[in-house]
Amino acid sequence: MPARSPRRSAVPTAPANQPSTARRAVAAGAQRVAPASASAGAVGKVSPKGDAMAKGRRGAAPAPVAAATSAMALYEQVKDFIARKIQEGVWRAGDRLPSESELVTQFDISRMTVNRALRELSEQGRIVRVAGVGSFVAEEKPQSTLLQIANLASEIRQRGHDYRCDVLAVERVSASLEVAAALDLRTGESVFHSLCIHREDGLPVQLEDRYVNPRQVPQFAAQDFTLLQPSEYLVRNVPFDQVEHVVDAVMPTAEQAALLEMPATEPCLLLTRRTWSRGVPITVVRCLHPASRYRLGSRFRADGNPAAG
Repeated sequence: MPARSPRRSAVPTAPANQPSTARRAVAAGAQRVAPASASAGAVGKVSPKGDAMAKGRRGAAPAPVAAATSAMALYEQVKDFIARKIQEGVWRAGDRLPSESELVTQFDISRMTVNRALRELSEQGRIVRVAGVGSFVAEEKPQSTLLQIANLASEIRQRGHDYRCDVLAVERVSASLEVAAALDLRTGESVFHSLCIHREDGLPVQLEDRYVNPRQVPQFAAQDFTLLQPSEYLVRNVPFDQVEHVVDAVMPTAEQAALLEMPATEPCLLLTRRTWSRGVPITVVRCLHPASRYRLGSRFRADGNPAAG
């Protein structure tokens, strides 16, 4: 069996011919170096305490990341504070919020952090910022369902607001290529057309541009739509078994903007709806909403049925 080579020591030793004082100095140096070597895992077994200390030193390195997380939490705190006050009704639509300086003092944070919180709340439509004046709680946008045919008049009245429908036109016209395709008719065939403005507290919230298949609703043009709006009349009197909803973001034409009493440079939400009865189209309607005054959305269960509440 070959002779095992002697193990080399990691600690330097003084030559034998050196004075004993030198040997003691080398030994003392080794005693001072040993703990550091052990903590780094170079020699021997690392103790749990040393391992914890090493982890502590390694964890202290990414200080900028921790600082960024702290700053993020602060601006989120400001957002949550303001949103909670609005949700609880402490601050209502039109109420003025505390100024940036007041929020800086209250939360002991920088003006930049407060500005970011207010900016994001404004982008989300929760508040309105007026340069040189301050920030105010925004008016809540009404929301209409997408899963069912909404009764706009009932929705507005349920909010405690005044509803009015201005009937601008009820007529018989020739179907354009687009309308004929939507109603499965020939181009140029006669169809009913109605145009209405729906108002909430006097402010236009929807421009309804509707075409109706005369074969399905022959008495459409004979109705008094000042008493019963076209959508409600159709839902009550014409059975349907299929509904299609398509939502687009569009810019209004100059004429549409004038009817909706809004700038032509502001976007709108366009809801296009078609209904069928046994595979035959009944109506196609384009409902144009100023995006700053209205929103569309639904809540439903996993089985696809609308959820209550």
